[in-house]
Amino acid sequence: MKKLLFGLLSFLTVQNLWAQPHEAEQDTTWKKLYRESAPMINDLVHTKIDARFDYANSYLNGKAWITLKPHFYATDSLALDAKGMEIKKVTIVKGATTSPLKYDYNGWVLNIQLDKSYKGGEKYTVYIEYTSKPNELKVQGSAAITDAKGLYFVNPKGEEKDKPTQIWTQGETEATSVWVPTIDKPNQKTTQETIMTVPDKYVTLSNGKLVSSKKNADGTRTDSWNMDLPHAPYLFFMGVGEYAVIKDSYKGKEVSYYVEKEYGPVAKRIFGHTPEMMAFFSKITGVDYPWAKYAQIVGRDYVSGAMENTTATLHQESAQQDARELVDGNGWESTIAHELFHHWFGDYVTSESWSNLTLNESFANYSETLWDEYKYGKDAGDAQNYTDMNGYLQSGSDKKDLVRFYYTDKEAMFDAVSYNKGGRILHMLRNFVGDSAFFKAINLYLTSNKFKAAEAHHLRLAFEEVTGKDLNWFWNQWYYGSGHPKLAIDYVYDEEGKKVSVIVKQTQAGDKTFKLPIAIDIYNGANKVRHQVWIDAKVDTFTFSYSSKPDLVNVDGDKTLLAEKKDNKSLSNYVHQYKYAGLYMDRREALDFAGQNQTDPRAIALLKDGLQDKYYGLRGFALNKINMKNQGNKKEFEPLIAAMAKNDPRPVVRATALMTLGNYEGTTYKDLFVKNVSDSSYTVAGMALEALAKVDSVAAFNEAKRLSGQPSKGALVAAVMKTMIKGGDEASFPQIAKSIGDMPLSQAKFNMLPSFSDYLAKVNSTESVKKGVDILVDFREQTKQFGLEPVINGWLKGIVTKKEAAKAIATDKTALQAQIDYIKTKLGDEKAGF
Repeated sequence: MKKLLFGLLSFLTVQNLWAQPHEAEQDTTWKKLYRESAPMINDLVHTKIDARFDYANSYLNGKAWITLKPHFYATDSLALDAKGMEIKKVTIVKGATTSPLKYDYNGWVLNIQLDKSYKGGEKYTVYIEYTSKPNELKVQGSAAITDAKGLYFVNPKGEEKDKPTQIWTQGETEATSVWVPTIDKPNQKTTQETIMTVPDKYVTLSNGKLVSSKKNADGTRTDSWNMDLPHAPYLFFMGVGEYAVIKDSYKGKEVSYYVEKEYGPVAKRIFGHTPEMMAFFSKITGVDYPWAKYAQIVGRDYVSGAMENTTATLHQESAQQDARELVDGNGWESTIAHELFHHWFGDYVTSESWSNLTLNESFANYSETLWDEYKYGKDAGDAQNYTDMNGYLQSGSDKKDLVRFYYTDKEAMFDAVSYNKGGRILHMLRNFVGDSAFFKAINLYLTSNKFKAAEAHHLRLAFEEVTGKDLNWFWNQWYYGSGHPKLAIDYVYDEEGKKVSVIVKQTQAGDKTFKLPIAIDIYNGANKVRHQVWIDAKVDTFTFSYSSKPDLVNVDGDKTLLAEKKDNKSLSNYVHQYKYAGLYMDRREALDFAGQNQTDPRAIALLKDGLQDKYYGLRGFALNKINMKNQGNKKEFEPLIAAMAKNDPRPVVRATALMTLGNYEGTTYKDLFVKNVSDSSYTVAGMALEALAKVDSVAAFNEAKRLSGQPSKGALVAAVMKTMIKGGDEASFPQIAKSIGDMPLSQAKFNMLPSFSDYLAKVNSTESVKKGVDILVDFREQTKQFGLEPVINGWLKGIVTKKEAAKAIATDKTALQAQIDYIKTKLGDEKAGF
């Protein structure tokens, strides 16, 4: 599962917007409950599903043939997860005959009395007729998966003219049992047949291969899909809708992309690296892509980022980028890599319990770094690694173990620890054992546990067998422990004794001390001498002799450590680090330090070097570090920034440069901004519009009105809306409301809403105010589980306050009072504090 909202969550954590108490404050009783792996009484063997869809009621009328066997001990009963269903028939199947079975059903679990006691390993098949009613089921989602009703009908009656009719399923964590009875646990594995009868105009997708397709006399079509390799129930998938299906291939296996028809022409620009990813992941794991086919489908209103259903990954609609968006690069590429790598880590070998979720998610997360490193170079891989590490460090999750046997709910496992921290631990492990051992060990893990469920110790044993090292210390510290080191690093030079002492203090709270194998590199000019050391005390001192004073002592020379560091180097050290150490993080750290010391000419020179860095991400980083309040700095950097705005080969850097030029007073660059408002890159166009607004608000508003009638996405639509809102033109409300309402759940939408709230406070039309308030309330409902409800309610109360002030001086108070009453209704008297 892709981390859809981790960026948003990290932002909110940093801004102290969490409203819910820490989970330990909510309920302490969960701490006493050990989350064991689900006991295996009966094992799934094969699942056959016959599904027919009732679009009018959003029901699935299903038939299921489920073959099982007792795991070891004999049993005469079977418990199946079956959430919110109407059970119509339960029988035992004996060849061509069936016999009814006694059962008890409480709305969640179907308890069946079998016709006899079956011995361990003895197969039997039960048949169940049922109706699934997902919209009548009340369930709770999580940070990564915002809903858990399993089966979703999108615009089933076709009443929303701008939205397609679709059906898709979402099984993780245990929601497949909303639409088919099963043992809905991750340590179960089953082969599968899926039969779907749908209107003939729709295409279908499920796990495995399409083995038959038959048109029926009533205008429907019946498609049969066969999955002949076992996988976990949470990976079951059904998808239905009108799609363009774009075909590709990998080693003779079908690779396909299901997109809405308007995106057919660019589908290969979005997903076209998939075959190359399959080849790369097959090579590094030593396990060729194991499944019969690989399809990717895009679903409207999806409740997460993407989901690795075996052979049939589902993506949210943000994956569908038009040609102009793709000018800036494929913003969904890391997600594509993430979900594909799950087909080894998660689908092929599955975490046996949600406590061990990181076995799935850490590898999928780390695949984003591996892919970027392979495809775009080490700087790109290191940049991805840093972004994910920072996401964990800002999440406030340092008290959570990576493998967690105590938690409030299984949904709580989908967080920055299981994903981001787990990926960084793999990065450190790779550095410690070396590439050859790392990839050989993950091959052993995969081959030893193929089509099985595993726990974190299986991974440890694979690494120990390959390396010959006892790695319990690493697993106990990182997998079965919490937190991360906080390091203060100081340097003491003894010129008389020709020695340098490196003092490393672990400053994290509590008694915990981390054991950290790292490299310390000592530089004289371009010459580097490496020392491998172990940090394992609250204070460690490492002393090295030298013949001439080093230009740089670089702790954590490979920049792989998951830690917060206060590295007390001098500016001269950082200048040398940027030039000679050379890794992405070496250069980033140096530019960051230079940004804090812009009164020093050496820092200015270093930032100038950063503006010409070989990696575009650091060029943009250096741009953002320039202190534009310092007039001397502005003058010093102006020619370089202007050149970047015109000539940098990466649109995102040109966009940042244009935005920076907007800080220069006067109209010097107005023509440049106007020209770039029509750039092929949405990001460039959006930043040019925001820059134009700083120097000529009237011209910017006119451009925004012109652009508002054209298709736009990404940074441009945000800039257009921001400019129009600032203009305060009430006639533009329909366009503004539609654009913001149509934006997917994202950081960009969150950033727009405070300005939109201010705009609503000035809008006079009661109908418009109600529509705008509904947009805010809808966002509030979608983000409740993130603790955002008080934030949105605060915006709503702000609108009320401003409307009350306006009412006090208004001649006709009726409309304003109606608006105030409507907002209070949406708040609720208690929440509103009125």
